[in-house]
Amino acid sequence: MSKRSVLWIAFVVVHLGVAILGFTYPNQPMGDVYNVYEPWSGAFFHDGLFPVRDAYSGIVHDSYFGYVGIDTGWVYPQLAILPMLASWLFAWAGGYTIGWAVVVTLLDAAAFAVLIGRGRSNGRNAGAWFWLAFIALLGPVYVYRLEAVTVALSVAGILWLARRPWLGSALLAVATWIKVWPAALVGAALIALHRRWVVAASAAIVTALVVVLVAAAGGGQYVFGFVGDQTTRSLQIESPVSSIYLWMYYVGVPTSGIGWDPNLLTFYVTGPGVDPVISVMTPLLGVGVLAVAGVGAWKKYRGATFGGLLPSLSLGLVLAFIVLNKVGSPQYIAWIVPPLVYGLVLDRGRWWKPATLALLIALATQIVYPLVYFNILIVDLGPLLVLTIRNILLVVLFVWTIVLLVRVPVHPQIAARRDHRVPPAPVTAD
Repeated sequence: MSKRSVLWIAFVVVHLGVAILGFTYPNQPMGDVYNVYEPWSGAFFHDGLFPVRDAYSGIVHDSYFGYVGIDTGWVYPQLAILPMLASWLFAWAGGYTIGWAVVVTLLDAAAFAVLIGRGRSNGRNAGAWFWLAFIALLGPVYVYRLEAVTVALSVAGILWLARRPWLGSALLAVATWIKVWPAALVGAALIALHRRWVVAASAAIVTALVVVLVAAAGGGQYVFGFVGDQTTRSLQIESPVSSIYLWMYYVGVPTSGIGWDPNLLTFYVTGPGVDPVISVMTPLLGVGVLAVAGVGAWKKYRGATFGGLLPSLSLGLVLAFIVLNKVGSPQYIAWIVPPLVYGLVLDRGRWWKPATLALLIALATQIVYPLVYFNILIVDLGPLLVLTIRNILLVVLFVWTIVLLVRVPVHPQIAARRDHRVPPAPVTAD
C-alpha cells in the first residue's frame, strides 16, 4: 500500500472518529454548531426567523435572528455565513450538525490533497501526519468550530503562496473574511514574499468584492462591525492572562470569580484590576504583533529568503494573536496548524520539535475542553493545573518561535543586489 493511500485512510479515520466523539463528550463540544451556526444560517431561509426551543418550558417558538452581518451586527466577518449556509446542503444526512461535519471534512480533504500531492515528498507527508495528529489530539472542538474552515483554506493558501501567489493570497483573504486570524498569515506573506504587491492586490480585490456585495445587500454599516465586537470583550477564562485570575479565585482573593456572557456564550473572569487589564490587552496585542512583524521585516531587508522566513514569521504572528489575546477559546489553538505544516514541508529537521510541542498543547486543550471544563468553572486544582500548564506551553512555543525568527539566516548579497550595490548575479528567486 502506498504512503498516499495510508494517509487518506488515516484522514478518514481521524475525521470520522473526531466527528463521532462530538456526540459522546460532555460540555457540548458541538454547541456552537446547533446553538448559533444553525439558527444564524437557518434564519436566512425564513425571513430572519428560526424556531427555538425554550430551555425551561420546552415550548418551540420562532425567534428573530435577522440576517447576521447584513441587517444586524455580528461577531464574525460576513463570509463566515457561507460555510454555515453550505451545511444545510448535507443536513439531510442526519441533521444540521452532521451537515457541518461533512462540510468541514470536504474542505479538509481538498486542502489535504493539495498538501500531500502524489505522496512522494517526505516533507509534505510529515506535514500531513502532523495535521491529522493535531486534529485527533484537539478533538471535536476542531471539527465543530468555524476555525476548521479557515485552517483548511489557510493550509492550501500558504502552500500556494510561492508558486501561485494570486490564488494563495486570495484564499488567505477569504479565510480572513470568515475569521480574522488569517490576517496574520496575510501580513507574514506581505513581508516575506518578494512579490508582495500580488498579496496586497489580491487581498484588496477580495475585500472590495465583499464590501460591495454586503453593501448591495443593505449591510454597509455592518461591514466592519466585528472589529468593535472583539475589542469590547472581557477576559475569557481560557486565555493565558486569565490564568492569573483563576488562581486568585482558587486561593480566595476577594471580588475574584467567574461570570457568564449570554450574548457571546462564554465564561469570563472577574477580580481586582480586571478592567484596566481588559483595556490594555488589545493595545498590547497590537504592539506584540507589530514587534514580531518588525523583526520579520528586518530579516527580509537583510536578505532572508521566503522559505526561510515565512514559517517562523507566520507562526510568531499567529501565536501573538493567541498568547496576547483576552479571548482564549479552545479552537484558537488550531490557528497554529498552517505555519507548522508549512515549516514541516520545507524543513522537517528544524520544525519537528516545535510541532511536537504543538501536539502537546492540542492534547492539553482537549483535556481542558470539553473533558474537564465544568471542573475548571468550579476551579478544581487538577483541571486548573492542566489549563495553566497549557497556557505556559503556549508562551514557551511563542518564545521558541521568536528565537527561530531571530535566527533565520540572512543573505547580505541578496540585500546588496536589491540596493544595487553590486552587479546582479544569477540566483534562485525567493
